[in-house]
Amino acid sequence: MKYGILVLIGLFILSSCQENTKTTPQTIDDSETKAVTKKYQGEEPTTPEATEVYEPVPPKVTQDDNGVPSDAIVLFDGTDLSEWINAADSTAAQWHINDDASMTVKDKSGFIQTKRNFGSMQLHLEWKSPAEIINEGQARANSGVFIQQRYEVQILDNNGNPTYTNGQVGAIYKQSIPLAMASVPTGKWNTYDIIFHAPQFGKSGKVLQPANITVLHNGVLIQDHFEIEGAIKYIGWPKYEIHGKAPIQLQDHRDNSRVSFRNIWVREL
Repeated sequence: MKYGILVLIGLFILSSCQENTKTTPQTIDDSETKAVTKKYQGEEPTTPEATEVYEPVPPKVTQDDNGVPSDAIVLFDGTDLSEWINAADSTAAQWHINDDASMTVKDKSGFIQTKRNFGSMQLHLEWKSPAEIINEGQARANSGVFIQQRYEVQILDNNGNPTYTNGQVGAIYKQSIPLAMASVPTGKWNTYDIIFHAPQFGKSGKVLQPANITVLHNGVLIQDHFEIEGAIKYIGWPKYEIHGKAPIQLQDHRDNSRVSFRNIWVREL
C-alpha cells in the first residue's frame, strides 16, 4: 500500500514538472498581427512557384582587404582629413594624422564632423584609448560618435574605471545602458558597427517615427534596436527637434583624452 502511494506521489510530481516546462506561445497585439499578415492575403498558394520572386535583384557588394564594402563612402583611410571639418566653424580639421593610418584627437581643438550629411546608415569605425592611463572616470579616454550631430554612442576607457552606466562605453549617452561591456584591453583597437535609422517627422514637427540604433562592439551586440528618446542632454531630458540629414561628429572631450580612430566608412540606407 505504501509503495502504491509513493508511486502515485512520484507520478504527480513528474506531471507537475512536465506542466511547468511547457512553453507559452509568444503573442502580439492585434495591430501587430495585421501588420504581419497584410502582405499575405488572398487565396492560399498551391505550388512553390507561387511564392517565389525574382525581382528586385540585390546589388553585388564586395569587400576590400580592409573589409570596406564596395558601396561604402570612406570617411577616413589614414591618409588625410579631407572628409572632415571643424564642427564649430567649418575650418580645416586639426586632429593628428599618425604613421599607423590612424588619427588622434588634438586636445582642445574641438569636435570634427563630416562634410557630408547622412540619414539612415550603417557606420563602421575603429577606436582605441592610449595605452598610458590618463585621468579617471569620465575623463579617461572620453570621446563619442555623434550621429546626425545629436545622438551619441559613448567612447570611454572603462577597463578598471567604473562610471555611471548610462554614460559608460557603448551607452547611448544618458539614455540606454549597453547590454555588455565588450572593450578590449586598454591601448588595443576596438570596433563599433552601428546601424542607425533616422527619425521621421510630420510637417508640424511631430515625431512620426523615433530614431533607432543597433550597436555591435567588437562583434558583441550591445544596443539592440534601441528607440532613441531625442537629442542627448548632459543636463535635462532628451528632446526631439525636427531635422533632416546631418553630419557625423567625433568628440574632443577637452581633457587630453588622446582617443585615436581609423578605418571609418559608412553605407547609406
